[in-house]
Amino acid sequence: MTTTTSRPCLPADTAHPSGRDVAAPEADPLELAELQRLVDHLDGAMEARVVCEVDAGRAGARPLPVYAITLGNPSPDAPAVGYFGGVHGLERIGAAVVISFLRSIAMRLRWDATLQRQLELMRMVFMPVVNPGGLLRGTRANPQGVDLMRNAPVEASERVAMMVGGQRLSARLPWYRGVRSAPMQAESAALCKVVEDELLSHRFSIAVDCHSGFGLNDRIWFPYAHTREPIAHLPEMHALCEILDQTQLHHRYVFEPQSRQYLAHGDLWDHLYQRACADPGRIHLPLTLEMGSWLWVKKNPRQMLSLQGLFNPLIAHRQARVLRRQVNWLDFVGRATCGHRGWRPTGAERERHRRDALVRWYGWAPA
Repeated sequence: MTTTTSRPCLPADTAHPSGRDVAAPEADPLELAELQRLVDHLDGAMEARVVCEVDAGRAGARPLPVYAITLGNPSPDAPAVGYFGGVHGLERIGAAVVISFLRSIAMRLRWDATLQRQLELMRMVFMPVVNPGGLLRGTRANPQGVDLMRNAPVEASERVAMMVGGQRLSARLPWYRGVRSAPMQAESAALCKVVEDELLSHRFSIAVDCHSGFGLNDRIWFPYAHTREPIAHLPEMHALCEILDQTQLHHRYVFEPQSRQYLAHGDLWDHLYQRACADPGRIHLPLTLEMGSWLWVKKNPRQMLSLQGLFNPLIAHRQARVLRRQVNWLDFVGRATCGHRGWRPTGAERERHRRDALVRWYGWAPA
Protein backbone atom coordinates (compact mmCIF):
# COMPACT_ATOMS: atom_id res chain seq x y z
CA MET A 1 0.00 0.00 0.00
CA THR A 2 1.12 3.54 -0.73
CA THR A 3 -0.05 6.27 1.64
CA THR A 4 0.38 9.95 0.83
CA THR A 5 -0.79 13.03 2.68
CA SER A 6 -1.84 16.33 1.14
CA ARG A 7 -1.79 19.67 2.92
CA PRO A 8 -4.12 19.75 5.96
CA CYS A 9 -7.18 21.95 5.57
CA LEU A 10 -8.49 22.45 9.09
CA PRO A 11 -11.53 24.72 9.35
CA ALA A 12 -10.79 27.97 11.12
CA ASP A 13 -13.69 27.86 13.59
CA THR A 14 -13.23 24.60 15.44
CA ALA A 15 -15.32 25.52 18.47
CA HIS A 16 -18.65 26.07 16.72
CA PRO A 17 -21.50 23.74 17.76
CA SER A 18 -22.72 21.14 15.29
CA GLY A 19 -26.33 20.32 14.60
CA ARG A 20 -27.83 20.34 18.09
CA ASP A 21 -30.81 18.41 16.83
CA VAL A 22 -28.67 15.26 17.20
CA ALA A 23 -26.99 13.87 20.28
CA ALA A 24 -23.44 12.56 20.03
CA PRO A 25 -22.99 8.81 20.51
CA GLU A 26 -21.32 7.67 23.70
CA ALA A 27 -18.65 5.61 21.98
CA ASP A 28 -16.61 6.22 18.85
CA PRO A 29 -18.33 4.63 15.83
CA LEU A 30 -16.90 1.37 14.55
CA GLU A 31 -16.76 2.69 10.99
CA LEU A 32 -13.84 5.04 11.69
CA ALA A 33 -11.76 2.30 13.31
CA GLU A 34 -12.65 -0.20 10.61
CA LEU A 35 -11.66 2.21 7.84
CA GLN A 36 -8.34 2.91 9.55
CA ARG A 37 -7.62 -0.84 9.82
CA LEU A 38 -8.39 -1.28 6.15
CA VAL A 39 -6.13 1.62 5.17
CA ASP A 40 -3.31 0.22 7.30
CA HIS A 41 -3.46 -3.17 5.57
CA LEU A 42 -4.30 -2.33 1.97
CA ASP A 43 -2.74 -4.31 -0.85
CA GLY A 44 0.12 -2.72 -2.79
CA ALA A 45 -2.20 -2.30 -5.78
CA MET A 46 -4.23 0.26 -3.82
CA GLU A 47 -3.17 3.77 -2.88
CA ALA A 48 -4.59 5.56 0.16
CA ARG A 49 -4.09 9.28 0.61
CA VAL A 50 -5.25 11.83 3.13
CA VAL A 51 -7.05 14.49 1.10
CA CYS A 52 -7.24 16.75 4.15
CA GLU A 53 -7.57 16.68 7.92
CA VAL A 54 -10.62 18.12 9.65
CA ASP A 55 -11.77 19.11 13.09
CA ALA A 56 -12.94 16.23 15.30
CA GLY A 57 -15.38 18.46 17.14
CA ARG A 58 -14.07 17.43 20.56
CA ALA A 59 -11.82 19.44 22.85
CA GLY A 60 -8.24 18.17 22.73
CA ALA A 61 -8.96 15.60 20.02
CA ARG A 62 -6.56 15.20 17.12
CA PRO A 63 -7.68 16.20 13.62
CA LEU A 64 -9.35 13.43 11.65
CA PRO A 65 -8.11 12.31 8.21
CA VAL A 66 -10.39 12.29 5.19
CA TYR A 67 -9.19 9.33 3.12
CA ALA A 68 -9.40 8.60 -0.59
CA ILE A 69 -8.42 5.14 -1.83
CA THR A 70 -7.71 4.54 -5.51
CA LEU A 71 -6.85 1.54 -7.68
CA GLY A 72 -6.99 0.45 -11.28
CA ASN A 73 -6.14 2.08 -14.60
CA PRO A 74 -5.48 5.84 -14.27
CA SER A 75 -5.64 6.53 -18.02
CA PRO A 76 -8.15 9.27 -18.95
CA ASP A 77 -9.47 6.93 -21.64
CA ALA A 78 -10.39 4.30 -19.04
CA PRO A 79 -13.80 4.70 -17.37
CA ALA A 80 -13.84 5.52 -13.66
CA VAL A 81 -16.25 4.87 -10.80
CA GLY A 82 -16.33 6.56 -7.40
CA TYR A 83 -17.97 5.39 -4.17
CA PHE A 84 -18.71 7.92 -1.42
CA GLY A 85 -20.18 7.61 2.07
CA GLY A 86 -20.46 9.39 5.38
CA VAL A 87 -21.33 12.82 3.95
CA HIS A 88 -23.92 13.00 6.72
CA GLY A 89 -22.33 11.70 9.89
CA LEU A 90 -25.61 10.52 11.39
CA GLU A 91 -26.15 8.14 8.45
CA ARG A 92 -23.56 5.58 9.52
CA ILE A 93 -25.00 2.86 7.28
CA GLY A 94 -23.87 4.83 4.20
CA ALA A 95 -20.25 4.73 5.36
CA ALA A 96 -20.66 1.07 6.36
CA VAL A 97 -21.86 0.11 2.87
CA VAL A 98 -18.88 1.75 1.15
CA ILE A 99 -16.41 0.29 3.66
CA SER A 100 -17.95 -3.17 3.22
CA PHE A 101 -17.54 -2.98 -0.55
CA LEU A 102 -14.00 -1.63 -0.22
CA ARG A 103 -13.14 -4.54 2.06
CA SER A 104 -14.58 -6.99 -0.48
CA ILE A 105 -12.46 -5.49 -3.27
CA ALA A 106 -9.32 -5.51 -1.10
CA MET A 107 -9.79 -9.15 -0.07
CA ARG A 108 -10.46 -10.32 -3.65
CA LEU A 109 -7.53 -8.57 -5.29
CA ARG A 110 -5.09 -11.40 -4.61
CA TRP A 111 -7.10 -14.22 -6.20
CA ASP A 112 -10.01 -12.83 -8.26
CA ALA A 113 -8.78 -12.93 -11.87
CA THR A 114 -12.01 -11.35 -13.14
CA LEU A 115 -11.59 -8.38 -10.80
CA GLN A 116 -7.93 -8.07 -11.76
CA ARG A 117 -8.90 -7.91 -15.43
CA GLN A 118 -11.65 -5.39 -14.67
CA LEU A 119 -9.15 -3.10 -12.95
CA GLU A 120 -6.88 -3.21 -15.99
CA LEU A 121 -9.75 -1.60 -17.89
CA MET A 122 -11.06 0.94 -15.37
CA ARG A 123 -10.35 3.14 -12.34
CA MET A 124 -11.97 2.80 -8.90
CA VAL A 125 -12.09 5.51 -6.23
CA PHE A 126 -13.36 5.19 -2.66
CA MET A 127 -14.10 7.97 -0.18
CA PRO A 128 -15.90 6.03 2.57
CA VAL A 129 -16.14 8.74 5.26
CA VAL A 130 -16.35 12.26 3.86
CA ASN A 131 -17.44 13.76 7.18
CA PRO A 132 -15.49 11.95 9.94
CA GLY A 133 -16.21 14.69 12.50
CA GLY A 134 -19.95 14.31 11.98
CA LEU A 135 -19.65 10.53 12.17
CA LEU A 136 -17.71 10.82 15.42
CA ARG A 137 -20.28 13.17 16.95
CA GLY A 138 -23.34 11.44 15.52
CA THR A 139 -24.53 14.54 13.66
CA ARG A 140 -25.80 15.13 10.15
CA ALA A 141 -23.66 18.26 9.88
CA ASN A 142 -19.91 18.59 10.26
CA PRO A 143 -18.51 19.94 13.58
CA GLN A 144 -19.05 23.51 12.31
CA GLY A 145 -22.78 22.81 11.99
CA VAL A 146 -22.78 22.87 8.17
CA ASP A 147 -24.75 20.32 6.17
CA LEU A 148 -22.28 19.38 3.44
CA MET A 149 -25.04 18.46 0.99
CA ARG A 150 -26.38 22.02 1.24
CA ASN A 151 -22.93 23.65 1.05
CA ALA A 152 -22.24 23.94 -2.69
CA PRO A 153 -22.62 27.28 -4.53
CA VAL A 154 -25.86 26.22 -6.25
CA GLU A 155 -29.16 28.05 -5.80
CA ALA A 156 -32.51 26.37 -6.44
CA SER A 157 -34.41 27.90 -9.34
CA GLU A 158 -37.76 27.30 -7.64
CA ARG A 159 -39.10 27.48 -4.12
CA VAL A 160 -37.71 24.80 -1.80
CA ALA A 161 -39.26 23.23 1.30
CA MET A 162 -38.69 25.38 4.38
CA MET A 163 -35.53 24.38 6.25
CA VAL A 164 -35.13 21.00 4.51
CA GLY A 165 -34.06 22.65 1.27
CA GLY A 166 -31.26 24.50 3.04
CA GLN A 167 -31.14 27.54 5.35
CA ARG A 168 -28.64 30.23 6.38
CA LEU A 169 -30.29 31.24 9.66
CA SER A 170 -28.06 29.39 12.10
CA ALA A 171 -25.62 26.51 12.41
CA ARG A 172 -27.62 25.47 15.46
CA LEU A 173 -30.47 24.45 13.15
CA PRO A 174 -30.35 21.50 10.73
CA TRP A 175 -29.70 21.86 6.99
CA TYR A 176 -27.45 24.90 7.52
CA ARG A 177 -25.72 25.95 4.29
CA GLY A 178 -22.89 27.98 5.76
CA VAL A 179 -22.14 31.68 5.44
CA ARG A 180 -23.08 33.15 2.07
CA SER A 181 -20.08 33.62 -0.26
CA ALA A 182 -17.76 31.80 2.16
CA PRO A 183 -15.54 29.01 0.80
CA MET A 184 -16.99 25.53 0.93
CA GLN A 185 -16.28 23.52 4.07
CA ALA A 186 -13.07 21.50 4.11
CA GLU A 187 -14.98 18.22 3.73
CA SER A 188 -17.03 19.53 0.80
CA ALA A 189 -13.91 20.87 -0.90
CA ALA A 190 -12.16 17.53 -0.34
CA LEU A 191 -14.98 15.60 -2.00
CA CYS A 192 -14.98 18.02 -4.94
CA LYS A 193 -11.21 17.71 -5.32
CA VAL A 194 -11.35 13.92 -5.40
CA VAL A 195 -14.16 13.95 -7.96
CA GLU A 196 -12.38 16.48 -10.16
CA ASP A 197 -8.99 14.76 -9.94
CA GLU A 198 -10.11 11.13 -10.12
CA LEU A 199 -13.42 11.10 -12.01
CA LEU A 200 -13.75 14.22 -14.15
CA SER A 201 -10.26 13.57 -15.51
CA HIS A 202 -11.77 10.55 -17.33
CA ARG A 203 -13.99 10.69 -20.40
CA PHE A 204 -16.64 8.54 -18.70
CA SER A 205 -17.36 8.20 -15.00
CA ILE A 206 -20.09 7.30 -12.52
CA ALA A 207 -20.28 8.31 -8.85
CA VAL A 208 -22.41 6.72 -6.13
CA ASP A 209 -23.01 8.59 -2.87
CA CYS A 210 -24.60 6.45 -0.12
CA HIS A 211 -27.21 7.98 2.22
CA SER A 212 -30.16 6.87 4.34
CA GLY A 213 -33.27 8.30 5.92
CA PHE A 214 -35.92 8.88 3.25
CA GLY A 215 -39.01 6.74 2.72
CA LEU A 216 -39.87 3.05 2.79
CA ASN A 217 -38.02 2.20 -0.43
CA ASP A 218 -34.39 2.32 -1.49
CA ARG A 219 -34.04 5.02 -4.11
CA ILE A 220 -31.41 5.79 -6.72
CA TRP A 221 -31.46 9.50 -7.37
CA PHE A 222 -29.76 11.50 -10.08
CA PRO A 223 -29.58 15.30 -10.64
CA TYR A 224 -30.98 17.74 -10.44
CA ALA A 225 -31.86 18.69 -6.88
CA HIS A 226 -32.01 22.46 -7.51
CA THR A 227 -34.38 22.42 -10.50
CA ARG A 228 -36.98 20.20 -12.13
CA GLU A 229 -35.34 20.65 -15.53
CA PRO A 230 -33.92 17.41 -17.01
CA ILE A 231 -30.16 16.94 -17.17
CA ALA A 232 -28.20 16.81 -20.42
CA HIS A 233 -27.39 13.13 -19.93
CA LEU A 234 -30.94 11.99 -19.31
CA PRO A 235 -30.67 9.33 -22.09
CA GLU A 236 -27.63 7.79 -20.40
CA MET A 237 -29.43 7.71 -17.04
CA HIS A 238 -32.42 6.00 -18.61
CA ALA A 239 -30.20 3.46 -20.36
CA LEU A 240 -28.45 2.71 -17.05
CA CYS A 241 -31.84 2.25 -15.38
CA GLU A 242 -32.87 -0.07 -18.21
CA ILE A 243 -29.88 -2.40 -17.81
CA LEU A 244 -30.50 -2.45 -14.04
CA ASP A 245 -34.09 -3.55 -14.70
CA GLN A 246 -32.88 -6.17 -17.17
CA THR A 247 -30.07 -7.67 -15.08
CA GLN A 248 -31.65 -7.45 -11.62
CA LEU A 249 -35.22 -8.31 -12.48
CA HIS A 250 -36.52 -8.30 -8.90
CA HIS A 251 -34.65 -5.30 -7.55
CA ARG A 252 -36.57 -2.96 -5.24
CA TYR A 253 -34.91 0.33 -6.16
CA VAL A 254 -36.88 3.37 -7.26
CA PHE A 255 -34.71 5.02 -9.93
CA GLU A 256 -35.64 8.67 -10.45
CA PRO A 257 -34.45 12.30 -10.53
CA GLN A 258 -34.19 13.73 -7.03
CA SER A 259 -36.38 16.66 -8.06
CA ARG A 260 -39.39 14.32 -8.12
CA GLN A 261 -39.23 14.24 -4.31
CA TYR A 262 -37.98 17.68 -3.28
CA LEU A 263 -35.77 20.60 -4.32
CA ALA A 264 -32.77 21.86 -2.38
CA HIS A 265 -30.07 24.52 -2.48
CA GLY A 266 -26.39 23.70 -2.40
CA ASP A 267 -26.34 20.11 -3.67
CA LEU A 268 -22.73 19.00 -4.18
CA TRP A 269 -23.58 16.60 -7.00
CA ASP A 270 -25.52 19.26 -8.91
CA HIS A 271 -22.44 21.46 -8.57
CA LEU A 272 -20.05 18.75 -9.76
CA TYR A 273 -22.32 17.67 -12.60
CA GLN A 274 -22.47 21.23 -13.90
CA ARG A 275 -18.68 21.40 -13.79
CA ALA A 276 -18.45 18.13 -15.69
CA CYS A 277 -20.76 19.45 -18.39
CA ALA A 278 -18.32 22.27 -19.15
CA ASP A 279 -16.56 19.71 -21.37
CA PRO A 280 -19.07 18.39 -23.96
CA GLY A 281 -16.88 15.35 -24.60
CA ARG A 282 -17.09 14.18 -21.00
CA ILE A 283 -19.86 12.08 -19.45
CA HIS A 284 -20.24 12.06 -15.67
CA LEU A 285 -23.25 10.36 -14.10
CA PRO A 286 -23.72 11.14 -10.38
CA LEU A 287 -26.03 8.81 -8.45
CA THR A 288 -27.25 8.95 -4.86
CA LEU A 289 -28.28 5.75 -3.12
CA GLU A 290 -30.93 6.82 -0.60
CA MET A 291 -31.66 3.83 1.63
CA GLY A 292 -35.21 3.87 2.96
CA SER A 293 -34.73 3.87 6.71
CA TRP A 294 -38.45 4.16 7.45
CA LEU A 295 -38.74 0.45 6.63
CA TRP A 296 -36.26 -0.38 9.41
CA VAL A 297 -38.29 1.72 11.83
CA LYS A 298 -41.52 0.06 10.66
CA LYS A 299 -40.06 -3.37 11.41
CA ASN A 300 -38.59 -2.26 14.74
CA PRO A 301 -40.62 0.69 16.14
CA ARG A 302 -38.30 0.96 19.14
CA GLN A 303 -35.79 2.57 16.78
CA MET A 304 -37.94 5.71 16.96
CA LEU A 305 -36.57 6.24 20.46
CA SER A 306 -33.07 6.79 19.06
CA LEU A 307 -31.86 9.33 16.51
CA GLN A 308 -29.40 6.71 15.29
CA GLY A 309 -32.36 4.36 14.88
CA LEU A 310 -34.15 6.78 12.56
CA PHE A 311 -31.31 6.55 10.04
CA ASN A 312 -29.61 3.19 10.59
CA PRO A 313 -30.60 -0.47 11.05
CA LEU A 314 -29.85 -1.25 14.70
CA ILE A 315 -30.50 -5.01 14.65
CA ALA A 316 -27.44 -6.99 13.54
CA HIS A 317 -29.14 -9.36 11.09
CA ARG A 318 -30.96 -6.44 9.45
CA GLN A 319 -27.74 -4.49 8.99
CA ALA A 320 -26.11 -7.60 7.48
CA ARG A 321 -29.00 -7.90 5.01
CA VAL A 322 -28.69 -4.23 4.06
CA LEU A 323 -24.94 -4.58 3.50
CA ARG A 324 -25.39 -7.66 1.29
CA ARG A 325 -28.01 -5.96 -0.87
CA GLN A 326 -26.18 -2.66 -1.27
CA VAL A 327 -22.75 -4.20 -1.91
CA ASN A 328 -24.38 -6.04 -4.80
CA TRP A 329 -25.66 -2.70 -6.13
CA LEU A 330 -22.21 -1.09 -5.88
CA ASP A 331 -20.72 -4.04 -7.73
CA PHE A 332 -23.31 -3.61 -10.47
CA VAL A 333 -22.34 0.05 -10.85
CA GLY A 334 -18.68 -0.91 -11.20
CA ARG A 335 -19.49 -3.45 -13.91
CA ALA A 336 -21.75 -0.98 -15.70
CA THR A 337 -18.94 1.58 -15.65
CA CYS A 338 -16.42 -0.88 -17.03
CA GLY A 339 -18.80 -1.97 -19.81
CA HIS A 340 -20.35 1.41 -20.56
CA ARG A 341 -19.68 1.15 -24.29
CA GLY A 342 -22.05 -1.82 -24.43
CA TRP A 343 -25.09 0.04 -23.08
CA ARG A 344 -24.43 3.78 -23.56
CA PRO A 345 -26.87 4.91 -26.29
CA THR A 346 -25.92 6.80 -29.45
CA GLY A 347 -27.78 8.22 -32.44
CA ALA A 348 -31.45 7.27 -32.78
CA GLU A 349 -31.23 5.00 -29.74
CA ARG A 350 -30.16 7.94 -27.60
CA GLU A 351 -33.15 9.95 -28.77
CA ARG A 352 -35.43 6.99 -27.95
CA HIS A 353 -34.05 6.86 -24.41
CA ARG A 354 -34.53 10.62 -24.03
CA ARG A 355 -38.21 10.38 -25.02
CA ASP A 356 -38.83 7.37 -22.77
CA ALA A 357 -37.14 9.14 -19.84
CA LEU A 358 -39.25 12.27 -20.30
CA VAL A 359 -42.40 10.14 -20.25
CA ARG A 360 -41.29 8.07 -17.26
CA TRP A 361 -39.91 10.78 -15.00
CA TYR A 362 -41.16 14.16 -16.18
CA GLY A 363 -44.75 13.49 -17.20
CA TRP A 364 -44.08 14.32 -20.83
CA ALA A 365 -46.83 13.23 -23.22
CA PRO A 366 -45.44 12.23 -26.64
CA ALA A 367 -47.20 13.64 -29.69
